[in-house]
Amino acid sequence: MVGIISASIAPGLALLVFFYLKDRFDSEPFSLVFKSFALGALLVFPIMFIQYAFMVEGIGQNPIVSSFLLSGLLEEFFKWFIFLYAVYKHVSFNYHYDGIVYGVAISLGFASLENLLYLLANGIEYAIARAIFPVSSHALFGVIMGYYIGKTKFKDKNSKTMLLLAFLIPTLLHGFYDFVLETIQSNWIYVMIPFMIFLWSYSLRKVKLANYNQPIEGPVLIERQKNI
Repeated sequence: MVGIISASIAPGLALLVFFYLKDRFDSEPFSLVFKSFALGALLVFPIMFIQYAFMVEGIGQNPIVSSFLLSGLLEEFFKWFIFLYAVYKHVSFNYHYDGIVYGVAISLGFASLENLLYLLANGIEYAIARAIFPVSSHALFGVIMGYYIGKTKFKDKNSKTMLLLAFLIPTLLHGFYDFVLETIQSNWIYVMIPFMIFLWSYSLRKVKLANYNQPIEGPVLIERQKNI
């Protein structure tokens, strides 16, 4: 049991630390990061209940609806909503990159508890594959969501569009991920590996842009002056 719990949570914590340490200027308070992680974990229960209800009723069980609506849209909407409700107006969310930290924390809270439940049901032998694919993909969806919510908060001229993209892009990517798993059986790995490479490249690009686009004031201005 201890091994399964450790294998379930360790990948999420490692990824959270990785993106937390990517913040070049102002580390976020642990209490708010932990709160975001915990809220993300709590989302597992209402989402599983809704998905189970649809499955029992036989509604939306074809691959497109199941992947893009019952998984992608439902899960990313709840994460997006929790971000806006619990984090968006917090005083500690004061730089663009902070959105990525909190987006990743919410997503990895969800992914870690989901991973624990999966490994309890199916066995620890799936731990490595789960860490490489679903757990890391949730983290990267969180990066993308947080990046666009950060642009929304810090007065992007197209803030409403950015807020929509914060929800829409992770939803579509998440839906595609699930669709591949549902429709491609023995050869899914040949699609998933290029997809994950793209997802990592795209997300790390957003990390770099968010760090560069911090407000030029206070410690950020000092740091940039050192690099001139």
